[in-house]
This record gives sequence, C-alpha cells and structure tokens, in this order.
Amino acid sequence: MSALTKTTAAAATLAAVASLTLSATAAQAAGAKEKCYGVALAGKNDCAAGPGTTCAGTSTADYQGNAWKYVSKGSCVKMGGTLTAHKGNAKPVPKRG
Repeated sequence: MSALTKTTAAAATLAAVASLTLSATAAQAAGAKEKCYGVALAGKNDCAAGPGTTCAGTSTADYQGNAWKYVSKGSCVKMGGTLTAHKGNAKPVPKRG
C-alpha cells in the first residue's frame, strides 16, 4: 500500500468520525436529545459516568445514577430516568400516563 493510499484512507476515517461527532452535537443543540441518568446498562452509557470512569461505555453497574444515555427529548422521565445525576443503581420505574 502506497503512502498516498494510506494517507487518503486515514483522512477518510477522520472525516467519518468527525461527521458522527458533529451529528450528535447537532442533534443535542437542536434539542432533539437529552441526557437521561439511571437508565443505561453497565458499559452502555454514552459518557461521563462519574468518578473512576472516563467516558462512553465505562459505567460499572446497571442503572448507575451518575451515568447517562442520550434519549429522545421528553422520554427520560417517562422511562423512569432523571435529568440530573443521582445516587444509587435502582432499576428505573416507567411513569404511567
């Protein structure tokens, strides 16, 4: 594989990653998503799961209260999550109605 081919492949990969990152940011900025705490399964959080974790996929317990996932705006509380971090790992209880 030539150096030009390797450089082109690397640039294409970086462009793809950048567009994915911008898409998530754009969706959040447009208000389509919200951070929902306490609904992620262990290792399935989107980012920032508190002390001892670094980012996506680093939560250590199911429904960890300081770990969040992006969900559709308005659906977090309905599924039993919270919009702010909290203590504990209780299974979320969906709201009726």
